Amino acid sequence: MRLEFAPLNIPLRRRLQTAAVLQWLFSFIALAQCCLAGFVLLLLSEWWILAVLYAGWLWLDWDTPVSGGRRWEWLRRCALWKLFRDYFPLELIKTVDLDPKKNYIFGFHPHGVLVAGGFGNFCTEATGFSAQFPGLTPHLLMLPFWFRVPLFRDYIMCGGLVSSCKSSLSYLISRPGGGNVAVIAVGGAPEALDARPGALTLQVQNRKGFIKMALKHGAHLVPVFSFGENELYDQMENPRGSTLRSVQNRLQSIMGLALPLFHARGVFQYNFGLMPYRKPIHTIVGSPIAVKSKPSPTNEDIESLHQLYLQNLTDLFEAHKTQYGYSPDQHLNFT
Repeated sequence: MRLEFAPLNIPLRRRLQTAAVLQWLFSFIALAQCCLAGFVLLLLSEWWILAVLYAGWLWLDWDTPVSGGRRWEWLRRCALWKLFRDYFPLELIKTVDLDPKKNYIFGFHPHGVLVAGGFGNFCTEATGFSAQFPGLTPHLLMLPFWFRVPLFRDYIMCGGLVSSCKSSLSYLISRPGGGNVAVIAVGGAPEALDARPGALTLQVQNRKGFIKMALKHGAHLVPVFSFGENELYDQMENPRGSTLRSVQNRLQSIMGLALPLFHARGVFQYNFGLMPYRKPIHTIVGSPIAVKSKPSPTNEDIESLHQLYLQNLTDLFEAHKTQYGYSPDQHLNFT
């Protein structure tokens, strides 16, 4: 394969956009390992007392990721994320106003390979979440495993990331006075294994835990569809039933992490690498589904609300699909 290198006369701003996305990519796939290694090396060095002090503070701070986290607005509003936004580009689109006196669960679809739209829209202010939804504070839920990594946990909490465990979600959506938004990539890690250009398969049929939690706490449900999320990467063919998919499913069940074999472009060439393609992402926030609190919802309650949620998600996709590159005969597939 002949490599197609990027021309030398690329404008400086585009180079800065690439650098911004490169550091985000590094934070997703390597920063946690670097933080853990750095902590261990510090512990084994003559500065070991600093590692011990941090470990003590970590023990005292252990519940913060399940208690709303600890965001740093300066980092969320850093100019770096505007460069990240413009690389794709990324856009957040509001369809209706949301009452800041209510708590919400945003169901984010599709997961994609690295949830780029979810991160850019809800962990930064690059697309103007606070301006579009005044009075609401977004929290993107992430696997609890990552909040056990020293130093890395503190970095990701700065952007508004919190643990995806049940107690964390309950804390957010039970706050009196409202104003909290829990953003859940409903398809989770398994859905990342189906993320490739043109894919419209969502793993949501058996995902009802967030529905039950919404009922228990009376949190309104909002479907969110991110057009372009699956277009950022190609992925090795791994049809269900294949050896590769079986291995990936087995590793996912053991580790809790999906391991998609993805690729796109490089930093200095366009043929192969881990940098995402420059494809636009349009994240549409739909209308809320009003939910009344039921401390002990029945299976019928959960199933009924789940079907209503799926219908609203379908309607949201159908209303916007032709505007963002899909044909009228393409539809969502729920598994």
